[in-house]
Amino acid sequence: MLDEYDVIAGRALSGGPSAEPGDFAAPGGVFLVGYCNRVPVCGGGVKAVGHGAAEIKRMYFVPEFRGRGVAPALIDALERTARELGHELMRLDSTWATWPIYEAAGYRVIPDYNDNPHADVWGENPL
Repeated sequence: MLDEYDVIAGRALSGGPSAEPGDFAAPGGVFLVGYCNRVPVCGGGVKAVGHGAAEIKRMYFVPEFRGRGVAPALIDALERTARELGHELMRLDSTWATWPIYEAAGYRVIPDYNDNPHADVWGENPL
């Protein structure tokens, strides 16, 4: 998965803000996996970042399911779950290559909030 991130970004994406298993733990975090016919096809996490905000982390789609409407469904599930966890705002960092997915989901560009050296753009969406 991380090798694919590097290819999409056009550069190595090691380092940056944390996205470790503990970041997706209760009470403020979660990691969701989407299935089709009992086969995992996508995943993504919600990480609490404080002050009522959460962050989408580590979204991934199996290549055969890209472009099939899975991204909006996963973003919706992540946002719905974040609301259930008490978050009021969802943030994310992205590369320009993947930004259109988030823009289509209503995210607007904001200033850099996490100093991720691999991100090209930062966004947020009220929950």
